[in-house]
Amino acid sequence: MKRIISLMLTLVLAMAAFAACNTPQSDDLMQDVKANPDTAQNVELFDVSDAAVADFAVRLFKESMVDGENTLISPLSVLVALAMTANGADHQTLSQMEAALGMPIEQLNSWIGTYMKNLPREEKYKLSLANSIWIKNTDSFTVNEDFLQINADYYSAGIYKAPFDDSTLKEINQWVEDNTDGMIKDILDDIPGAAIMYLINALAFDAEWQEIYHENQIRDGQFSTEDGTKREVELMYSSENKYLEDDKAIGFIKYYKDCKYAFAALLPNEGVTVSEYIASLNGEHLHEMLANAEQSVVSVAIPKFETEYKVEMKNILINMGMSDAFDDTRADFSKMGGSAEGNICISRVIHQTYINVDGKGTKAGAATVVEMKAESAMVEMEPPKEVFLDRPFVYMLIDCETNLPFFIGTMMDVK
Repeated sequence: MKRIISLMLTLVLAMAAFAACNTPQSDDLMQDVKANPDTAQNVELFDVSDAAVADFAVRLFKESMVDGENTLISPLSVLVALAMTANGADHQTLSQMEAALGMPIEQLNSWIGTYMKNLPREEKYKLSLANSIWIKNTDSFTVNEDFLQINADYYSAGIYKAPFDDSTLKEINQWVEDNTDGMIKDILDDIPGAAIMYLINALAFDAEWQEIYHENQIRDGQFSTEDGTKREVELMYSSENKYLEDDKAIGFIKYYKDCKYAFAALLPNEGVTVSEYIASLNGEHLHEMLANAEQSVVSVAIPKFETEYKVEMKNILINMGMSDAFDDTRADFSKMGGSAEGNICISRVIHQTYINVDGKGTKAGAATVVEMKAESAMVEMEPPKEVFLDRPFVYMLIDCETNLPFFIGTMMDVK
């Protein structure tokens, strides 16, 4: 069966650090913070929250995209990391983060908490999220217990206090590796002296295709970039039954085992560039298109491809309205805690992803690092439709229950 392993991880480098790992140098604070297992049980997922999450995914993707380059982000990973961080924000900083994330933090906490508790998981497929908080062991920083409690209740975050030295660096990297099935290693090169907290989300996706690819379904072909460059590729052919179309693109949905998760692709019409198509997208349109895919036979071809992507999201998030969170004079993370070393703010948000799609499966990984610092200042059959991904396209990994993308990218050039 076709196998897909998507690993998403979110690190929030800040004045505190959240991480769930068994380490000799870190003190486990969960003995003092007990998660309430019933906190997020009674929230209805299928409501306005889904549309808000879809809107955030598209807005983040549009801001992240670089014209002409392969792009791949994990909106879910970024959303979880920033939501955990927003629980420490207040006043204007919180208002800006809520506007950027698409809903009030209480609603977002409930949605994420419920989402995590209801993820389908069987032998042939899983989507799992792990969260942790690492706090610098220093007398100059005091973390608020309410902040820790919320992140334990809704995010099941492991909470640890550590010296933030080389031993902590190894521990965090090991936690990331363990919770991404070994796909993401050495995510951190160092821990800056001003860092006082890490909020980490690791996401692992592993699923088999509903229908496997046989050898006779994989053939040599060509991929044409927007500038006309031809690439020799291997194309994987199959027949699917969910067709996507709007006035600027056609596409399809290809399911993984039990149809709980899927690969979705959108191929802009001839004469429409990928950047032009993405500029026309919004979350509501994408969500509705995925939810209302046409039942129709569609012949598809997916190229084998491998790509990686890394972006610093500070300016992206500022453009989305989160300016105060990065300003050491205006940021208000007073609900997170207090530091004698100065005001708490986010210094960096680093997002890195990797994906490999071939005949046997897909492996993908993503990491988001938010660094916070403290410093002064089926029906009647029609003729088969065709969607051959032999030129630049948009692709997603989606949760079929909510029709939300947890990976979204552009394939501009197959190398």
